[in-house]
Amino acid sequence: MNTLNLLTKETIAQAVYEAIPQTACVLPADVRDALVRARGLEGPSRGAIVLDQLLENADIAEADRVPICQDTGTTWVCLEIGPDVLLPGDAFSLVNDAVARAYTEANLRKSVVKDALVDRSNTGDNTPAFVDVEFVDTPGARVHVLLKGGGSDNASRVVMLTPGAGREGIVREVMDCVRHKAANACPPLVIGIGVGGTFDKVAHLAKTALLRPVGCASENSEVAAFERELLDMVNATGMGPGALGGKTLALDVHVNTAPCHIAALPLAINMGCSAMRRMTIELETTPVGGVR
Repeated sequence: MNTLNLLTKETIAQAVYEAIPQTACVLPADVRDALVRARGLEGPSRGAIVLDQLLENADIAEADRVPICQDTGTTWVCLEIGPDVLLPGDAFSLVNDAVARAYTEANLRKSVVKDALVDRSNTGDNTPAFVDVEFVDTPGARVHVLLKGGGSDNASRVVMLTPGAGREGIVREVMDCVRHKAANACPPLVIGIGVGGTFDKVAHLAKTALLRPVGCASENSEVAAFERELLDMVNATGMGPGALGGKTLALDVHVNTAPCHIAALPLAINMGCSAMRRMTIELETTPVGGVR
């Protein structure tokens, strides 16, 4: 008999509610450590000054419980559900209320408009959240919460390349995006890259790549080597922290790949800013019995 476990909508909403103020005000440990390492590589430069300011800003934000950045972003909630978990059909029905309460109580800036085209008035509570669910082989359930600022998303792109563009075409597109847009994304960056899937799926690959901790390479050795190659090329631009010159324009490059159509080579580049406000929470479930 295999035990099944129920994940409730209340558990999901509570995790999101608790994660938002923490994520907005406390820099993830892996990102902070990466900034410290980058500071150690810099000599006397404007980039070094930027890194000192970013680290001081992070210390003040955590100590005073104020946002790391004034742009407290949109809220992206991604559920990962294992084969042993039962997920209710209304799993996300309480998430918007959790987001509204968290942003209001923590005095975070509300940045969501009602409709991108016909009504750009502010919703007033930073809802709706943007939600996804992924079914995975790993048992249990976890939720990823990412607060994504407008500047870093505006510096991102999706391109449908032809297969003939190949690896070289991917490199050209990534470097073109970096040269033209990285300065506006608050570097040092974490760059998430998706290759494969379909037009609608490749951006998701790039965004989920940002969830991986800095310094955690792809499990595929060929992809990991490509990540190192891209990171070296990005940092070789000399744009550096704040794009004011230096050795570290990006803290890391993460690449996710997937199958695709024989006539396609989808590519997405999602810039993550120096704050990289994300959190992963393991969720409690309740045993509900067994199935054969």
